[in-house]
Amino acid sequence: MAAAALLVALSSGAQIKISGSDVESMRKLQMAEYAIQNIYVDSVSSNDLTENAIRGMLSSLDPHSTYSPAKEAKQMMESLQGSFDGIGVQFNMDRDTLLVIQTITNGPSEKVGMLPGDRIISVNDTAIAGVKMGRDEIVRRLRGKRGTKVRLGVVRRGIPGVLTFTVVRDKIPLKSIDAAYMIRPAIGYVRIGSFGASTYDEFMAAVDSLKSQGMRDLVLDLQDNGGGFLNAAVRIANEFLQPGDLIVYMQGRAVPREEYRAKGNGRLLDGKVVVLINEFSASAAEIVTGALQDQDRATVVGRRSFGKGLVQRSFDFPDGSMMRVTIAHYYTPSGRCIQKPYKKGDKKDYDNDLNERFKHGEFYSADSIHFADSLKYQTLRKHRTVYGGGGVMPDFFVPLDTTQFTRCNREISARGILIQKAIRYIDDNRKKLRRQYPSFEDFRKRYDTPQDIIDSIMAEGEKMKIKPKDEADRQHTVAGLKMQFKALVARDLWDMSQYFAIVNEENHIVRKALQELGAE
Repeated sequence: MAAAALLVALSSGAQIKISGSDVESMRKLQMAEYAIQNIYVDSVSSNDLTENAIRGMLSSLDPHSTYSPAKEAKQMMESLQGSFDGIGVQFNMDRDTLLVIQTITNGPSEKVGMLPGDRIISVNDTAIAGVKMGRDEIVRRLRGKRGTKVRLGVVRRGIPGVLTFTVVRDKIPLKSIDAAYMIRPAIGYVRIGSFGASTYDEFMAAVDSLKSQGMRDLVLDLQDNGGGFLNAAVRIANEFLQPGDLIVYMQGRAVPREEYRAKGNGRLLDGKVVVLINEFSASAAEIVTGALQDQDRATVVGRRSFGKGLVQRSFDFPDGSMMRVTIAHYYTPSGRCIQKPYKKGDKKDYDNDLNERFKHGEFYSADSIHFADSLKYQTLRKHRTVYGGGGVMPDFFVPLDTTQFTRCNREISARGILIQKAIRYIDDNRKKLRRQYPSFEDFRKRYDTPQDIIDSIMAEGEKMKIKPKDEADRQHTVAGLKMQFKALVARDLWDMSQYFAIVNEENHIVRKALQELGAE
């Protein structure tokens, strides 16, 4: 065990010194495993003992030091590396059938002639429709190594019988940019969902496209962005900052201070910037936000961010599993550590932090947030007061709006009634809608969600005992459902940018950003 631990450490580039007491501790752990393996009353898996030992060690540390089995580690790295091997379709489940929403441009499925609206009913002659197969199992059957073939049975509306397509799996890009469009004349909007290996290239492609459309100012939306690769965050922050500007630095017990500074070669050095955050913006998202706020390069709008200021190093085991160990804190340019407080080994209390913020009224009033004077810092150019010790506090607070969507609306959405109705509507009307609305702008101006669709959604809700409390509540619910349904239709006819182009018009944080840019 000691040799294995040392091998893993060295393979990850760590400089580790093992003292005599360390060797004794490792030997003790090894002896305990040996004893359990040989004299315990029941048979025990050696692998389970090892994994439980690792989890036990990490559980006494900070909340972000974690262990992931091989399968979980692979899925995590796919999401960060920005690609996986598969057939190249976006899909939803309509009842128990896989319905293709979009085929990825130039992807494997599009190349063989598959179309949006196709229903995949079998994979390699094994039925996946009508057999109550789980979504994860269906995805597992569709994915596979690049270059391998998969035989799909497809039902297409208007075509009798079952069509058969043989698709050669290929590398499929995972986008980390959720949306990019011109939200107002001269104002671009980019929403980053996470920071992965491909995020910077995606972001710059979006910037170039928006600049060609006349973008001068930018709304950078990092709401709900849980973070990702540090390097991606640093490269994006670099695009906004002057030569030598500090972006972030990290420091730990065994890690000397390491600084990341701007090169001054960015393409977004001019124009106004507003960054949007909320309580789910964390880690790499907070690095970008903190850098632009401390350097007085951007105005920050929204609610206090999550507060993850710990740096992890990955240790990869030979079986594909992975351990992530916290090695340092990161600090914003003004010296703020935005890691929220935690007790070692108390993950439950840490995970409950957002619930406590909600109970204390923080999501509704900035006055509910109290910072000690010792946590005060100054921005580097305008010397404005900012705070450390638990997330990034925005320059302009926007409370959580519980009145935007009624309880009835939220329950209808949560039960899947809205999304399932949208899926079937698109499936029935795709060609008609394409003819009727040749462009998104035309769709946005002229399309109105049919009243009979809304009536059927409300009727489905009533069957589940979801009812508005009075007529005013009903009208408010209907207005929200109409907007949401229109956005879902736009998403499935075009893409996520068009979805956000509709829902953002009702998003109070986005509207506040536009107000700050003088567009409201």
